Amino acid sequence: MRSAARDEVDGLWRCELRAGTTALPSPCLVVSWTGVLRDCARVPLPSPALVSWCPSRGQTWWVARTWALVLAAGAGTRFGAVAGGASKAMVSVAGRSMVGWSVEAAGVACDGVTLVVAPSMVEEQYTGVDVIVEGGDTRSGSVRAGLATVPGDVDVVVCHDAARPGASAGLFERVIAAVRGGVDAAVPALAVSDTLKRVPEWGDSGGVVAGTVNRSGLFGVQTPQAFRRAALVAAHDGEPEATDDAALVEAAGGTVMAVPGEAAAHKVTTAADLVVVEALLGGRGSGDGL
Repeated sequence: MRSAARDEVDGLWRCELRAGTTALPSPCLVVSWTGVLRDCARVPLPSPALVSWCPSRGQTWWVARTWALVLAAGAGTRFGAVAGGASKAMVSVAGRSMVGWSVEAAGVACDGVTLVVAPSMVEEQYTGVDVIVEGGDTRSGSVRAGLATVPGDVDVVVCHDAARPGASAGLFERVIAAVRGGVDAAVPALAVSDTLKRVPEWGDSGGVVAGTVNRSGLFGVQTPQAFRRAALVAAHDGEPEATDDAALVEAAGGTVMAVPGEAAAHKVTTAADLVVVEALLGGRGSGDGL
């Protein structure tokens, strides 16, 4: 089934598989399906279709599934105290919780969502979540807790920080499409615009600048970040720690691709960031395409 208009993801058609589907337009990005996957996914698709090929099934096309891990287990110490002792991820921005924004965008682009939360949040009720799991003591530990919940037939996993509520469904789809294209991981990135200074530890230098960093070729990396499941699992072997999962895939020798990021995917670290994200989210409402 072809949608009435081209999608925003690189001019591809957004398609939905239904039982009885026999062909899809080219090029296409299969984003969802109804019915039982094994009944409706074995359809002839033209090349280049962003799906996985399964030669063992009579050289038919096999639609690869995606799963999102929305990470909301952080302590948020730099954010400060939240009323009622709630997690930072539950703070409202533009009329909804950060978790709500993040889960909705993930659900539009992915086949399932695992929400990784702090122990105090496990018993809460969340809309659009397939699995809720308690996170670890570190970000990497929380990713590993989420990975343990991903169904066996999923081959693309997307990790997203709930503290980036402005990330759109289109951004999820762009990183997923890049991984479908053959890389091990894909991350959104924005070119650094500020002048960068190297300052040694404040206690040692008193704030004296040691030098200016050439910002040419430097990018700030955001989430969501998409991964071949096998590459992400291998990168976490031995329980390493990192500030993002792409760094672990790089360290393991994997190929990481950058795609254009979004200003709205700004991370909420302090209370002041809420003002920025609120402005960037202005006018965007639930269910209007994110």
